[in-house]
Amino acid sequence: MAGYNKNPIMTVAVAGPTATGKTAVAVELAKRIGGEVVCADSMQIYKGLDIGTAKPTTEEMDGVPHHLYGIVEPSERYSVARYVTEASSAAREIYARGKVPILCGGTGLYISSFIHGISFNERDEDNEVRRRIDAEFGRGGAEALIGEIAKTEPEFAAALHPNDRKRIVRAVELLRTQGYTIPKQNELSRSGENNYFVHLAIMNCRDREIMYNRINGRVDAMLENGLLDEARTVFDNREVFRTAAQAIGYKEFFGYFEGTSDLESCVEKLKQATRNYAKRQLTWFRREKDAVWYTADGVISGEIAENIEKNIKIDG
Repeated sequence: MAGYNKNPIMTVAVAGPTATGKTAVAVELAKRIGGEVVCADSMQIYKGLDIGTAKPTTEEMDGVPHHLYGIVEPSERYSVARYVTEASSAAREIYARGKVPILCGGTGLYISSFIHGISFNERDEDNEVRRRIDAEFGRGGAEALIGEIAKTEPEFAAALHPNDRKRIVRAVELLRTQGYTIPKQNELSRSGENNYFVHLAIMNCRDREIMYNRINGRVDAMLENGLLDEARTVFDNREVFRTAAQAIGYKEFFGYFEGTSDLESCVEKLKQATRNYAKRQLTWFRREKDAVWYTADGVISGEIAENIEKNIKIDG
């Protein structure tokens, strides 16, 4: 594959929208090919945020080593640049032990950045342009800024969540200072050589109703397992847990804690927000030309893992 070094590390990325069974597939695949799992979820890297982020339980890990889960305090800022560095380090360590690194998660930016060898320069965020744009977001919200992005990159704008303040501000900053936004920056930032040969396996449900039913069922199960208490912790610490306070799974309950919304409407809001997020995840992953799509409708994880293993051998 062009752009890869002569001895790339074979890696698998099990990705796709939420509630499509990525964790189970990654674990089954790890057992089949001697792999270890690396987190590729921007919220599962935080400590203590287990239920709302659907972080794998010990039982779900089923004895397979997992890396980068729960490594960051909720009060700490975590960037894609840091993720690429730490995921690459984990992958190299796994490979050195004779195992196969298996990325697992639904954060498209993390996975794409890892796959394509995108290099990042950590910039000083306290600059005047960014402060002005952030102030605009504070005054008027996301709509106008996303509209500005859409004039140049409509597909990227459609995938942005209105609450993703950091990415929206960053995208507008690039647009105003460089004339392009994040996808073009990523393209320009790709290194000439990548240390990984990645089989990108995307889980998807062809029947949207199946995926939406899975999402609704997952939310109900989260509530039974204590999601409300976890969301209360985030609410009580929202000035410190800034990222978590904007995350799907927690902010939807703030109205309930404030006494302005009933629990039932907050639960429905969460289900709807999660369904919308799944659509945005699909939009992101459809841009990956080399991805291999696997149908998760009613298919057990072992069968999907077996198909991925076969395709890996073909690729190899």
